[in-house]
Amino acid sequence: MRQRPASLAGHTCLIIGLADIVSSVVPRIREGRFEHIALYVPGLADDVARAGALAAGILLVMLAGGLRRRKQRAWQAAVVLLALSAVLQGVRHHALVPAAVSAALCVTLVAERRQFRALGDPRTRSRALWNFLVLGCCSVGLGLAVVGVRAGDEAGHGISLMDRLRQVGYGLFGMRGPIGYESDRAADLVYFSLIALGLVTATTTIYLALRPVPSRAGTGGDRLHALLTKEGRRDSLGYFALRRDKSVLFSPTGKAAIAYRVVSGVAVAGGDPIGDIEAWPGAIKEFLAECARHAWTPAVMGCSEVGGQVWTREGGLRALELGDEAIVDTGAFSLGGRSMRNVRQMVNRIERGGYHCRVRRMRELSDEEKRRLREAAAAWRGSATERGFSMALGRFGDPDDGDCVVVTAHQIDDDGQERVRALLHFVPWGDDGLSLDLMRRDRTAEPGLNELLIVAALRAAPGLGVSRVSLNFAVFRAALARGERIGAGPVLRVWRGLLIFLSRWFQIESLYRFNAKFQPVWEPRFVVYPSARDLPRIGWACLQAEAFVVLPRPAERLRQLVRGGAWLRAEAAPEPKPRSAPLSP
Repeated sequence: MRQRPASLAGHTCLIIGLADIVSSVVPRIREGRFEHIALYVPGLADDVARAGALAAGILLVMLAGGLRRRKQRAWQAAVVLLALSAVLQGVRHHALVPAAVSAALCVTLVAERRQFRALGDPRTRSRALWNFLVLGCCSVGLGLAVVGVRAGDEAGHGISLMDRLRQVGYGLFGMRGPIGYESDRAADLVYFSLIALGLVTATTTIYLALRPVPSRAGTGGDRLHALLTKEGRRDSLGYFALRRDKSVLFSPTGKAAIAYRVVSGVAVAGGDPIGDIEAWPGAIKEFLAECARHAWTPAVMGCSEVGGQVWTREGGLRALELGDEAIVDTGAFSLGGRSMRNVRQMVNRIERGGYHCRVRRMRELSDEEKRRLREAAAAWRGSATERGFSMALGRFGDPDDGDCVVVTAHQIDDDGQERVRALLHFVPWGDDGLSLDLMRRDRTAEPGLNELLIVAALRAAPGLGVSRVSLNFAVFRAALARGERIGAGPVLRVWRGLLIFLSRWFQIESLYRFNAKFQPVWEPRFVVYPSARDLPRIGWACLQAEAFVVLPRPAERLRQLVRGGAWLRAEAAPEPKPRSAPLSP
């Protein structure tokens, strides 16, 4: 336990928990060689103790992850559980060895208590519902296994699945089921095991539902807005720090801030720190200290080269090039020339089809028009999940976002009514730039509308006082560009082939090709991480944050259903019946 005590404690509890579960569900194992191992794990040999071992095993498995992450509450629960097991085992004279093992594990955890000081992760009441569903399903599965291995002791034969489900259902609530057993020992074992499963499910769910929920850190409010107004032109991703699902930490001087979100034990910050670059080190130290207090893995997604240098120097972290950001100089942009021929032809064709664009600040739109655009954008979304985190705002038409720019494409339909067919949404990048946030179009409209919208935005940018526009972010653009050149090595070609293969599910090559049409300047972006062994975990957390991987959230979906079935409608009909949403001129 002296080297990596938290990791060893977590793995030890996981092994002990699994051993308890297996030995309790499959009694035949205790008659073989596994008997020598089973004696050294928490649990007694009689029926009640075996049921208790099943409950203890489930709890220890649940605590394993928290112990590995040095969580204080997990350590407290593990110490109490092991101490209780040692006391119960010590009562029986022939169980002194298992009692000693439990006591030794408990003492070791107490001796290493300074290693387990991490605070809990952000949580909500929905955790209780999630625990009830998952643990309830596990309890039913284990209950069926307990009933199944004892089927040979049943007085009759041909037990149906429905009878077994009824037996488990009654047993989880402490009642005798419809199955009768010839052996009283078998009946008692099934009865106590099912009660133990029901108690574990009920007590953990009640605890999660009744424990105090800490107030969530805000988005910084006026302080963050003030920093963006003063220093927002440093980073095109700065405005995305105002997302409602991000927390904000300020430097001791208040001149810099870092916005982040915790996903699967990883604190993911997006872009560079906000504010005075001289105050960045103070904000970085505050962020890393907060990660240490909660045992979070720190990570930064999409920082600039300057930001990466500060992160690696001040935080002792490492940086890896993630891709490139496409930035267009609006003053130099033109559709003339051979390189812009394809875009020029596409835009001319769309305009001849009767389309025209409008470029406006969000404050210029009425509330009714904002509502219609919001509904249209939601209907055109290809899935029920809103993707984006580091480079997406996650809202549309908020009163605080009056400086955002909306570009809409309109067409007159056969009834003579003007309809919006596509839209772009840009957020401010300082006082002279825009950063692309949202790109949506009607799936039934002609291809090329996105090109038309971007060209319209670039043409109107000088009139808005905008000199630079940041478009989509192209992941691993350099590898795609170098891999298709003459003389590219075999390793680079294989890497490019893998990226093209992954583009079937993720927009990797398509975004690169689309951005390249507008002849942008490519600015590299980096991911910052503690060590190489953390990269898989950070990658998984980033995929969840960007909503490329969406884990089940029953509580959130239940709330959406209660609020009017918005999620249900989006799932059932991602493509709306009307071709588009009508807008008044």
